Amino acid sequence: MKQLLDKVIIVTGSTTGIGKAIARKCLEEGAKIIVSGRNRKRGEEVVHELGGAVTLHIDDLTDPSTGSRLVQTALKAYGKVDGIVNNAAWVIRSNLETTNVDLFDRVMSINVRAPLFLVKAAMPELIKTSGAIINIGSVNGYTGAATQLDYSISKAALMCLSRNLANAYAHQKVRINHLNVGWVITPNENRLKIKEGFPEGWSEDPQITGTPTGKMTQPEEIANHAIFWLSNASRPITGSVMELEQYPFIGRIVPSELEKALKEPVEAG
Repeated sequence: MKQLLDKVIIVTGSTTGIGKAIARKCLEEGAKIIVSGRNRKRGEEVVHELGGAVTLHIDDLTDPSTGSRLVQTALKAYGKVDGIVNNAAWVIRSNLETTNVDLFDRVMSINVRAPLFLVKAAMPELIKTSGAIINIGSVNGYTGAATQLDYSISKAALMCLSRNLANAYAHQKVRINHLNVGWVITPNENRLKIKEGFPEGWSEDPQITGTPTGKMTQPEEIANHAIFWLSNASRPITGSVMELEQYPFIGRIVPSELEKALKEPVEAG
């Protein structure tokens, strides 16, 4: 039996990358999907590609009222809301020298405020359906990558938001769980790395990526995890934070360094 049969799921940032993969997998599992993004042409292409019970909503997440409009789109199209995947985010390189008030406010408006007020708008409907929310975070919410100051702060805030709302709404049978995603090869990530000087095909070279399995994590692999947390199979769990990464949480060792460490153990102390 399909895991999300007849459930209505809103997926933000679903015209590309991880969000698109989650939308596709939800559809395969029987859900009806609201595909949300900011680029109409790309959104229409995704809706055409996915086919089935898919409705497109184009909007600007920096607008605080976008969440209410998204919920109304779902209700008009399908009459209910069973789940939300807060996936949309602005991933940007910054540090203490390059950040500024406008940049910080924009990152927080997209990565924290938009998920919060989408959930606020949808909560009355989610209570009716005993719904599920997944917030897509990042391991940088813990590790605070030196080149992603504003982004890392926003993902730490989103993680706190997830646990706060899970505590607040567990008695209403609405579940909120959080996926801290590691390094995933998406079209946007590929373009960014090439712009930064990486060679074509860089993601296939483990000496560049340092992936212990020899391959980077794919959006479809993240989508498989999302399905479980949206489905009834994950009941009654709420307020959980999962790290979806190939590396030990406290550090990354590229294969060449790991091999050296195994051959040349160093005594501590």
